[in-house]
Amino acid sequence: MTTAECLKDKVIVITGAGRGIGRAIALLAAEQGAKVVVNDLGGASDGEGGADASPAESVVEEIRKAGGKAVANTDSVAEASGANNIIKTAIDSFGQIDCVVNNAGILRDRIFHRMSVVDFEMVIKVHLLGSFYVARAAAPYFKEQNSGSYVHFTSTSGLIGNFGQSNYAAAKLGVVGLSKGIAMDMQRYNVRSNCIAPFAWSRLIGTIPTEGDPEKERRVQRLQEMGPEKIAPLAVYLASDLSENVSGQIFGSRMNEIFLFSQHRPIRSTHRSEGWTPQSIAEHGMPAMESNFLPLSRTADIIGWDPI
Repeated sequence: MTTAECLKDKVIVITGAGRGIGRAIALLAAEQGAKVVVNDLGGASDGEGGADASPAESVVEEIRKAGGKAVANTDSVAEASGANNIIKTAIDSFGQIDCVVNNAGILRDRIFHRMSVVDFEMVIKVHLLGSFYVARAAAPYFKEQNSGSYVHFTSTSGLIGNFGQSNYAAAKLGVVGLSKGIAMDMQRYNVRSNCIAPFAWSRLIGTIPTEGDPEKERRVQRLQEMGPEKIAPLAVYLASDLSENVSGQIFGSRMNEIFLFSQHRPIRSTHRSEGWTPQSIAEHGMPAMESNFLPLSRTADIIGWDPI
């Protein structure tokens, strides 16, 4: 296998592939020899509206015109039955499934005290449950063939933090836990699972309100300069056998940078031989650890340098 054909004879399912990052991954995967299932419900960025097959079909047409192989699917990842149909499309069309890219998503940003139950549940359902449903539908095939790769999309909103996105942050940090669990459970079957936190302009990013906030306006302006095609190489690499020794990791991709994110580990310990009381925790425990407390930072506070 050459790097020019790193997905030759592989079948890859990409959710939310009708636009933005998913579309860029689908085009590059096909260029790298993959047979692609382009899944996209075609709904609005907040999950409302009926299905529209045209985004997925447009990407399929683009791939076929370039000499590649692709089929469209418009099932919703937010239902287990839809996820099963997405994987079934791969099996029926191409006879196998080798990689799942969980990219589909919606945004319903609200400051927490204004966030409705529906706002929270819909974002969890699409991002976290949707990632589980599609991954689980592919798992028996991966186990049987003793190979496979999952690429899940997370976000620095969960890894670091952001205003007005407690639903999105919870879902995206949940995806990290899901990916790690899959990586540990499926490693015996040579199945890998990794996460990408992307920095790129997309339809969802375009919904972020910026009016009256110069800092947000600058951040969004920087994101507009970062095309989704910059994310695709890392996703395709993780989908391919080139990444056969990479699993359970969290990567970031921003312009020409690739980040490896740390994961939760204990950083400080304190003890009392007689045990703790609420009062001794206040007097001794917390003062011993507070120098290591993490502040309530946002992504822009931690990754504040300009894209490279």
